[in-house]
Amino acid sequence: MPTESGSCASARQAKQKRKSHSLSIRRTNSSEQERSGLQREMLEGQDSKLPTSVRNTLLDLFGQIEREFENLYIENLELRREIDTLNERLAAEGQTIDGAELSKGQLKTKASHSTSQLSQKLKTTYKASTSKIVSSFKTTTSRAICQLVKEYIGHRDGIWDVSVTKTQPVVLGTASADHTALLWSIETGKCLVKYVGHAGSVNSIKFHPTEQVGLTASGDQTAHIWRYMVQLPTPQPTADCNQMSGEDEVEFSDKDEADGDGDGSSDCPTIRAPLTTLKSHQGVVIAADWLVGGKQAVTASWDRTANLYDVETSELVHSLTGHDQELTHCCTHPTQRLVVTSSRDTTFRLWDFRDPSIHSVNVFQGHTDTVTSAVFTVGDNVVSGSDDRTVKVWDLKNMRSPIATIRTDSAVNRINVCVGQRIIALPHDNRQVRLFDMSGVRLARLPRSNRQGHRRMVCCSAWSEDHPTCNLFTCGFDRQAIGWNINIPALLQEK
Repeated sequence: MPTESGSCASARQAKQKRKSHSLSIRRTNSSEQERSGLQREMLEGQDSKLPTSVRNTLLDLFGQIEREFENLYIENLELRREIDTLNERLAAEGQTIDGAELSKGQLKTKASHSTSQLSQKLKTTYKASTSKIVSSFKTTTSRAICQLVKEYIGHRDGIWDVSVTKTQPVVLGTASADHTALLWSIETGKCLVKYVGHAGSVNSIKFHPTEQVGLTASGDQTAHIWRYMVQLPTPQPTADCNQMSGEDEVEFSDKDEADGDGDGSSDCPTIRAPLTTLKSHQGVVIAADWLVGGKQAVTASWDRTANLYDVETSELVHSLTGHDQELTHCCTHPTQRLVVTSSRDTTFRLWDFRDPSIHSVNVFQGHTDTVTSAVFTVGDNVVSGSDDRTVKVWDLKNMRSPIATIRTDSAVNRINVCVGQRIIALPHDNRQVRLFDMSGVRLARLPRSNRQGHRRMVCCSAWSEDHPTCNLFTCGFDRQAIGWNINIPALLQEK
């Protein structure tokens, strides 16, 4: 009589077990029906506000759910027994197998799917934790490298522009929507001079390269040239603003704002009339700057034109036309007769006045939204910022594509470049100020907490490379300007 092989015997045992389990399932179903019938009878005897049909439907649904769970539980037991059987067969051969290692069957698919989900969850959690650690480390580093030195409070409305004089004594200038421009002592934060000659918002302020003369652009469709004389007060020791720390990214409401109606500008000398008025625009003059040498000035307006003036005679020398929409900014080269204008038409233009007989213009395209500013750097580079949340570095010899692109998470306002160190300061709509190098590498972010930093949109920034105390000044629509000390060697070392 032939004997059964081990594999046939194990297969028959598994078959018998499945039969017994199927019988137990039928018994379970029948017993479940009896139990549900008893439950229904018990519930029918209880008081309930539900209609009978609704109660019966709910009971049927709950019964189905319970049966599904029981079936899954029994199937689980059966699969586990099959695993045990296979392990018994392989034990003699010195091998063992686990449910996650099955090469066939539904269990392997479920185990692989669960493993994949667990792996993905671990990766996501790890990345999130790592990002928090790195972000925390960068914030701490930024606070050590970039420290708030002084706040300049006295305007009654938002500040659009900030600038630093190129002559001694070195003072800070701010242009505000409150129709005034103020000059400040950098060390003490005291207002030195108030200019009130404009009838509209003062949108821009720039200082003459060699004289104590200011140039302001205004919403009253004019630009003013005015002379000032300042005497710096004796510096007084101030408390370290960095000792007042709090949780980063704390939100502010309008009620928490610093009061712009303080005493910062109430007792300073006032200049009421300009030396010269530049007027030929038919719209808001949004920006103005001095050409190299200070004998000519350029203005940019919402009337889609930029004008070049002779400062001594106030005569219009050239009207620079070509932009399709309002201009947003203008900037001049520090050593050459070059002008760059930016516009809401998503472009900026380079105007060349080096040859008196030829006035060429080049158009730079690459942004997808308003170009808020474009500024010169050392050499043949221009840096442009846009509402499309990008900053681009361009080579003047290659207009087709930028040599570097910085992508940010918020619209970029008037940028400024530290010429000596080639560091770009980016003021943002989201109240942040970030520092990048010319290749697009992020260096730092200025601290902002419930004790320091801007509470509203940061409009502009200005570097002061020669001043011993403050390296960077920022202004915003929270009515204040801020002076920051930037540890340049530490910043570049972190890079």
